[in-house]
Amino acid sequence: MLPMGGSMAKSLSTSGSVTFGDGDARADQMHQAIDQWLAELVDGVDEARASAQFQRWLDVQSHFRDYSHRNTLLITLQYPDATRVAGYRTWQEEFDRHVTEGESAIWIWAPIITNQCPECGDGPTYHETNDCAYDDTPPNEWETDVVGFKPVPVFDVSQTDGESLPELKTAAQGDADGLVTALLEAVTDLEIAVEILESEAWPHGDADGVCRHVDGDPHVQVRDDDTAAVAGTLLHEYAHALQHDSTDAAGREAREREAEAVAYVVGRHFDLEMDGSARYLAAWSDDESEQLLTRCERIRDVSTTLIDAIDTQ
Repeated sequence: MLPMGGSMAKSLSTSGSVTFGDGDARADQMHQAIDQWLAELVDGVDEARASAQFQRWLDVQSHFRDYSHRNTLLITLQYPDATRVAGYRTWQEEFDRHVTEGESAIWIWAPIITNQCPECGDGPTYHETNDCAYDDTPPNEWETDVVGFKPVPVFDVSQTDGESLPELKTAAQGDADGLVTALLEAVTDLEIAVEILESEAWPHGDADGVCRHVDGDPHVQVRDDDTAAVAGTLLHEYAHALQHDSTDAAGREAREREAEAVAYVVGRHFDLEMDGSARYLAAWSDDESEQLLTRCERIRDVSTTLIDAIDTQ
């Protein structure tokens, strides 16, 4: 990992938040900040601190389901209390709000979308300077696609003043009963078989829920309990159903932590207390940084799938 200058040189777990430099240095520093965050979690010298770092990301992810895991990591490192972000002009033109004077931008990655050469994949500018000889169709007839990413500034709602924002609540918001109902109604779209069994008929000992794959299809069983407990267990087992099967190479402990992380993100998204998910992560000390980043991506993707499925109900 390359060294960082300024405030980014100190430990991310103790520095509160990071800031990025100007111009050409910014993109490199954004990459380096994610690398350092991952390295500190993998090192996991202080397991409690590593868990606190990871929980901050999970809390941010619960607010930003449409953002990539890399962008929610960047938001976590710069402004961990963020709940809704938008660009400077978007706040003005779409929400009649204005960024407060003196506020620092939160930098995230935005896709560069342009016409793309069918042969080399470059946009028109780079296509003119590379060795690609494709000229069957002019650039204005090429299909558009993502050709890269660039840093862009956004601001959290708490950094702005102006008109109140519309509330974006759902039927399940803060309501365990509504969340359980939505989860049970979502099984068709998610292609999961689910049973809730009375305690007297529960065959799985001390477990609150189980997920098994029968002929490749996930089958979830959950022991009946108070509604909040059932909601949390369903989220956990749905996470197993969507991302873990007999071909998954991750160990049991890693799978459990991933499922707990998903349950935490989705539960917090719907304003449920998720005290029972306190064990979702110590540090994955046996992982490399790239493995941990892949886990973050899996947690993000499965959380988003579950939140979307619940919202449609």
